[in-house]
Amino acid sequence: MTSLSLPTKIYLYPNSPSIQFQSQQHRPQKLTFTRKIKIICSATEQPQQPPPPPKQPKKKKNVTEGEKGVDPVGFLTKHGISNKAFAQFLRERHKAVKDLKDEIFNRHINLRDMASGFEILGMHRHMEHRVDYMEWAPGARYCALVGDFNGWSPTENCAREGHFGHDDFGYWFIILEDKLREGEKPDELYFQQYNYVDDYDKGDSGVTIEEIFKKSNDDYWEPGEDRFVKNPFEVPAKLYEQIFGPNGPQTLEELEEIPDPETRYKAWKEQHKNDPPSNLPPYDVIDNGKDYDYFNVASSPEWFKKIFDKKPPLQYWLETRKGRKAWLKKYTPGIPHGSKYRVYFNTPSGPLERVPAWATYVQPDEDGKQASAVHWEPPPESAYKWKNTPPKVPKSLRIYECHVGISGSEPKISSFNEFTEKVLLHVKEAGYNAIQLIGVIEHKDYFTVGYRVTNFYAVSSRYGTPDDFKRLVDEAHGLGLLVFLDIVHSYSAADEMVGLSLFDGSDDSFFHTGKRGHHKYWGTRMFKYGDPDVLHFLLSNLNWWIVEYQIDGLQFHSLSSMMYTHNGFASFTGDLEEYCNQYVDKDAMLYLILANEILHALHPNIVTIAEDATFYPGLCEPTSQGGLGFDYYVNLSVSEMWSSFLENVPDHEWSMSKSISGGQSFAEILFGEIGEDSPRLKESLLRGCSLHKMIRLITLTIGGRAYLNFMGNEFGHPKRVEFPMPSNQFSFQLANRRWDLLANDVHRDLFSFDKDLMKLDENDRILSRGLPNIHHVNDTNMVISYMRGPLLFIFNFHPTDSYERYSVGVEEAGEYQVVLNTDETKYGGQGLIKDNQYLRRTMSKRVDGLRNCLEVSLPKRTAQVYNEQTSMKKYGIF
Repeated sequence: MTSLSLPTKIYLYPNSPSIQFQSQQHRPQKLTFTRKIKIICSATEQPQQPPPPPKQPKKKKNVTEGEKGVDPVGFLTKHGISNKAFAQFLRERHKAVKDLKDEIFNRHINLRDMASGFEILGMHRHMEHRVDYMEWAPGARYCALVGDFNGWSPTENCAREGHFGHDDFGYWFIILEDKLREGEKPDELYFQQYNYVDDYDKGDSGVTIEEIFKKSNDDYWEPGEDRFVKNPFEVPAKLYEQIFGPNGPQTLEELEEIPDPETRYKAWKEQHKNDPPSNLPPYDVIDNGKDYDYFNVASSPEWFKKIFDKKPPLQYWLETRKGRKAWLKKYTPGIPHGSKYRVYFNTPSGPLERVPAWATYVQPDEDGKQASAVHWEPPPESAYKWKNTPPKVPKSLRIYECHVGISGSEPKISSFNEFTEKVLLHVKEAGYNAIQLIGVIEHKDYFTVGYRVTNFYAVSSRYGTPDDFKRLVDEAHGLGLLVFLDIVHSYSAADEMVGLSLFDGSDDSFFHTGKRGHHKYWGTRMFKYGDPDVLHFLLSNLNWWIVEYQIDGLQFHSLSSMMYTHNGFASFTGDLEEYCNQYVDKDAMLYLILANEILHALHPNIVTIAEDATFYPGLCEPTSQGGLGFDYYVNLSVSEMWSSFLENVPDHEWSMSKSISGGQSFAEILFGEIGEDSPRLKESLLRGCSLHKMIRLITLTIGGRAYLNFMGNEFGHPKRVEFPMPSNQFSFQLANRRWDLLANDVHRDLFSFDKDLMKLDENDRILSRGLPNIHHVNDTNMVISYMRGPLLFIFNFHPTDSYERYSVGVEEAGEYQVVLNTDETKYGGQGLIKDNQYLRRTMSKRVDGLRNCLEVSLPKRTAQVYNEQTSMKKYGIF
């Protein structure tokens, strides 16, 4: 995609999915293990225990018993839809989700663990003066880190042999030890920890490790309880003496026959039956009568409770931890902040160097063909510190879609800092309450707009550093703006040197092989969503942007590319069987369901948005009712319809019925390329401005529960977006925004209207209300009228005909006041409706099936918004 031509979009129908597991923030998941201590002995001629009672067959649970509130076809029932094939598909998909979760729990303790791979994978500072690196590369035979910190040597920092460096699932583990400074001695404590953030040095206070441990033991153990801790060989020595006497055998030849355990146990009990009470653990060995050599070790419940009620002396262990100053004095970092590095593999096809898949900051080399990860570990005094709390999610979402790179006026790539300082205040002034950023995640080719992602955990270095992006998000939150991120998990860039393609030399680690592994038309790679490790990577990536950068919402880009094996390039007639046939990627569906369940459970306030041109059924229905669990979906058909009307249909042939269903920018089509000296200039500007305001008004008020505008369209930006590429000689001419146009009368007037339109929603909560009640559609007169909440909307799209006393129906009798008029002179209109025409009283006449009517003045190409008995001061508009 090389240009953005969608000036407005609508999001429809939010929902509140019922999650089947508790959020970690409300009820932490708890694991309980049965404690059973066993000891190996020798069993001989033991009496058999009675056989256990036969197990009762489990009663098969139905849906309502086993999963209360869950109905795999619930949304079909709610909407009265009957389709046997699709209903069966939903039931099978529900079972597949359960099976997938069972498979996940075989390797992960819970779903949060499944979505938190970034906590251990990639590069992480360990408290024991080292950096740990972990990577998933099942096709590799050897793994090492190379970079400027080790002279790019493939042998100096490699994974160890065996399970300490490589497991059966293809995960590699490398430790980069910090280097001891010259003249410094190694730490006295083997597991010495350092707090690299705080500058305290409690471990250097003059108190030795031995003194701290002695104080810990004295406070923790009661007299006698630590006897065997201090003397670990006392028990085996005494046991040997009890069995063999003080002068027992020293060799196997001297060893006589040993009595069986039961005989020894009874003899020992008889010998010690008169012993005084002791504070020591009262262990007894009890034979279960089994043929194998295991015996339970039983103890009194009182003693067990006493021990397990003890809290570990963590305060003493923390006292041994040293601070940053002590670490810097003794060590130099094994890999300094800002170091460039790559991962080196030996594979069946030869040696490879790759950018790590979990890298959080990536910079291209000078030639742009290769890139390196950058170790991002700034010192605490320069690391970004969050200042603001994210705002609450409003009921009405007015979203301002942005691209950081083209957000400036100059012919260059703009930065995060420039966007923060120049654009955020404009968005706030314009009246929007959320920004949606596209192209933020690292991608090799700028002309792809950011949709061909190469490094999924990294912000694009062409805009700035990770801390620069944190500042952008933080400042937006300070202005009361939510921050949404456009996430591309529907495909990946096909680059091998920079991206994930052939990452470890194999073609089937992250992606499908063969034709299914490549997008039908775009050449991008298609993820293998059924692989647990790929799911681990993608689900963790979603969680990463929320945890690390405090992102408030995610828009899932181009779902049709991933939900169908034909990538959405097929004709859809609306038949439900098209959404459950052999071309549907069931693994991708399971991933989307799992993603929404996990995100909404871990982050209850998160907003998820689906971008799907095929209108897949149940996109925004709860997963418990057979849906995919999104909060909103993007209605692409609205902007496409207006573009089609403006480009292909004469004004007088527009269909009002199509207007209420859902390349170039709108302004470019509306205003055209008419020169300043043309006699048609005034007429063209009037037409363009009138339709621009009317289209934006009807799009916001007739659609769903959210509204999206692309950067610049609020003031009628006259040019399309086109990124630098070979076909335009890498020109930046159309890869910017003309903010200077706000000083122009036409664009300033359009911006004034858009601000008042946002204010209208802010005051009357239009988007958060139910869908509009459309009661008047006249194709001949080209007039539309509808109610939404307390507001009445009337549009006259006719290019030549005005109406002086036009009747539209209303249900409630009374006075109706104009609260917004597109023809106001301050909005660039002609001001044909006078002040004394702003207040209208109803007539007792049945029109449009309603009990009353209003007679209003409707100039051509104008729209009016009425409110019953509303003071104009409430809106601050007139």
